[in-house]
Amino acid sequence: MRVAINGLIGLLTLAYPLAVYFGIQYVEPRMIAGILLALLALRLASRAGGQWMRPLLIIGMLYCGFAIWANNLISLRFYPALVSAGMLLIFAWSLWSPQPLIERLARLQHPDLPPEGVVYTRRVTQVWCAFFAVNGLIALATALWGSFEQWSLYNGLISYLLTGALLGGEYIVRLRTQKHVR
Repeated sequence: MRVAINGLIGLLTLAYPLAVYFGIQYVEPRMIAGILLALLALRLASRAGGQWMRPLLIIGMLYCGFAIWANNLISLRFYPALVSAGMLLIFAWSLWSPQPLIERLARLQHPDLPPEGVVYTRRVTQVWCAFFAVNGLIALATALWGSFEQWSLYNGLISYLLTGALLGGEYIVRLRTQKHVR
């Protein structure tokens, strides 16, 4: 049940740009920020995502508090850039730990990860860092200079398609490289 609730909260959070796009016609910006704040608080209370997610959720909640206070459309537009910045920090920070984030995830399936796998997972972590940096800059640019429609299109569709393409592409590369390692 807990997994289902966390999944639903995650999906609703992902729908944020669409909620802003359609919701702004009917409610004040502070209502949309308030709903996001409630979703983030529920996610924090459920302890979803482990310890690394906690600071992101708290920063997101602080941002929502600011958006509620500001109560304007422009304040709602910075959330996707903030999420990308947070993910960039998590992935980049993990590069300075003994095991980068992707290596830790890989070791859940393969505890005895070979040296080539360690190198590969470090490289994938670096690729994700680059992705979140570029994605965050585009999200920020659309928030600052793009039309509301451009912001909604990029942050509500294109960025998700790019994320999916990177996940799928990495999966294909991993399958091909694992064949050579065996």
